[in-house]
Amino acid sequence: MSGILGGIGGLTRGLVGLLKALSLRRRILWQYYFITVAIAVIIGVFVGIIFNFDKRLSLLAGYAGTDILEGIYKSFAVQKVYVKKK
Repeated sequence: MSGILGGIGGLTRGLVGLLKALSLRRRILWQYYFITVAIAVIIGVFVGIIFNFDKRLSLLAGYAGTDILEGIYKSFAVQKVYVKKK
């Protein structure tokens, strides 16, 4: 049961992201969206199983697990670095 709740938490995270993109009128890449939601559900299931102390915690862990993964991805994303010439 806790794995299912974790998966629902990951799915909820994906839906919140979709609603945010729609409200900002951004173009949605559907193939990318479905892949990321599927990954979010899988991560949510595993994190929900790990945090199976309470049903609410499993749901929240599934939601937050995907958020943590997104934060890790953004921290490793290549960004431009500007160097000032002397």
